[in-house]
Amino acid sequence: MRVFRLIIQISLCVAAAILPLESVAEAAPSAPVGDPVLQARLQLFQRMESLHGVPWAYLAAIDQYERTMKIRKRKSANEEPSSRLTAFDIPSERWIGLWNPDVEDTNPASISFFQGMGKDGDGDGIADRNNDMDVLSSVIHYLSTYGYSPEDWKIALWSYYQRDRSVKTIKQFAQVYDKYQHLHLDDRHFPIPPRYSYSYRSTWGDARGWGGRRIHEGTDIFASYGTPVLSTAYGVIEVIGWNRYGGWRIGMRDMGNVYHYFAHLSSFKKGLKPGDIVEPGQVLGYVGSSGYGKPGTAGKFPPHLHYGMYRESGGPDWAFDPYPYLRRWERQNRK
Repeated sequence: MRVFRLIIQISLCVAAAILPLESVAEAAPSAPVGDPVLQARLQLFQRMESLHGVPWAYLAAIDQYERTMKIRKRKSANEEPSSRLTAFDIPSERWIGLWNPDVEDTNPASISFFQGMGKDGDGDGIADRNNDMDVLSSVIHYLSTYGYSPEDWKIALWSYYQRDRSVKTIKQFAQVYDKYQHLHLDDRHFPIPPRYSYSYRSTWGDARGWGGRRIHEGTDIFASYGTPVLSTAYGVIEVIGWNRYGGWRIGMRDMGNVYHYFAHLSSFKKGLKPGDIVEPGQVLGYVGSSGYGKPGTAGKFPPHLHYGMYRESGGPDWAFDPYPYLRRWERQNRK
């Protein structure tokens, strides 16, 4: 895969190879017309690829992971969105160096002396942690110190985040960006095709008794056996198989770092497996009544799709009510 062919060494003549963003955009593959901010962000990543030889999809994946974690923190703190193109947020002590006495240091030389990450990426003589070029250059330099092989980059990411889940998610994001070659990957789709009969209501928080006292973490969409179940977003299949609560189920993580849970299926789409990239509207499996027991158990309740959504918060994924999202996607699909 292109995203992991990181064999290009950083050239000593990088400064002479600087391309304007317009030049990069002209050479880039065509992308869907959409948010100009996404276009500008893509052009920035492509520019960094031309300078440093690091595939833009990898930079975009790290940025997107940072973005999903930052949105969560910003919502909890009621902060305003940043005006920057990227979401990389390197802590001050990491930027300037742990023992640096100048907490506002922007001098690349003194930052380097104190083993800080901060670099001058745009050539203005200042290492500014709020400057996209400076931050991207610093991240690239940090990761590159570990080497250029796929395994080297996994180790570098683990060193930075100290978390296996972060490394896995970033790798998945990179795979999706590499396949589609653009950043416009936020489309959504209702999980049941509109030509099929179905019904649902808000069932979030309802009591569940089988397997111990617990609450219902999702929405039940009732439909006939064999009704196709569709992917709700762009993402990567993480889990496929049996779960004693969900029966034959599929777990998919989207590009917003949300885990989509499709349960009680009768069967899966032939050939679907963990690691597969899926897109909105793609068939994943078929409605059934499996679950509540050992593998193969079925028929303990009417056929339906149990659909759940879970978000990462730096620890275990936490569930949230998918019902409002389902209603929105249903209206969008009808239009």
